[in-house]
Amino acid sequence: MSGVGSATVVAMACLSAVLASACATPLSNVRRIVQAAGFEERVLEGQGFRHWSAYRPGPSGCRRLHVYLDHDGLPWRLRTVVAADPSPRDPLALRLMSLDPGPALYLGRPCHFMQDGRSVCHPLLWTHRRYGEEVVASMVQALEAFRIRQRFDELVLIGYSGGGALAMLMAPRLPQTSAAATVAANLDTSAWTALHGYSPLLGSLDPAAQPPLKPSILQTHFVGGRDEDVPPAVTIRAVRREEGARLVSIADFDHRCCWVQAWPELLARLSPERPECRRAF
Repeated sequence: MSGVGSATVVAMACLSAVLASACATPLSNVRRIVQAAGFEERVLEGQGFRHWSAYRPGPSGCRRLHVYLDHDGLPWRLRTVVAADPSPRDPLALRLMSLDPGPALYLGRPCHFMQDGRSVCHPLLWTHRRYGEEVVASMVQALEAFRIRQRFDELVLIGYSGGGALAMLMAPRLPQTSAAATVAANLDTSAWTALHGYSPLLGSLDPAAQPPLKPSILQTHFVGGRDEDVPPAVTIRAVRREEGARLVSIADFDHRCCWVQAWPELLARLSPERPECRRAF
């Protein structure tokens, strides 16, 4: 084969790889992570919505479940063009969960990974109402039914970015919540939208406008010193009102880097150790 021919073959192979990657759907992306991590794919019934989820049973005898909640995904393709599919292209919370050896559940939002048809999935659910009552209520119902079915007696909610806002909104509605942790989370959504010049999230609940969580829920909030998407000041203002909440600031981290790499170490800080769950932390 001539040198030109070889170069052409290599170029075509590279182009095919790029096109295959571009054509991959968000659901196929998460399924690759699920298969590599040995998770069980689940679809959980919520309040009017079905939630794509992934589950790892973890060590037997551990009755504490870690629940991972992901970022907002892709609400908009452009600032004025709503995305047809809001599902996360890079499900960072799922990648965090792949490093968690204990019982863990990744709980998807309504209409992420499109488990319901277009008649149910209205764009407002992933734009202005992304933290709305219908979203929170459905996720709470799906999680509570799963907890009862699997016989967990304790929940630790772990939310990345917008998933952290949802963790704070869900925690008071789930009596079994013993801890809540957020990573690079927009916990004051009004301040966050104003900072970036985004449209107000009309129809959404703002964690900073809700009553503080009860002191028995251990809170840990991780922020990155170089995070320009959710600057530390936005999170710090919201955390100050929470009794006993811990703020962990890591100077060199931004919104995405380097939470996955550091997660095994950070995971150990989330909740008090219990003998039957010792292997999970």
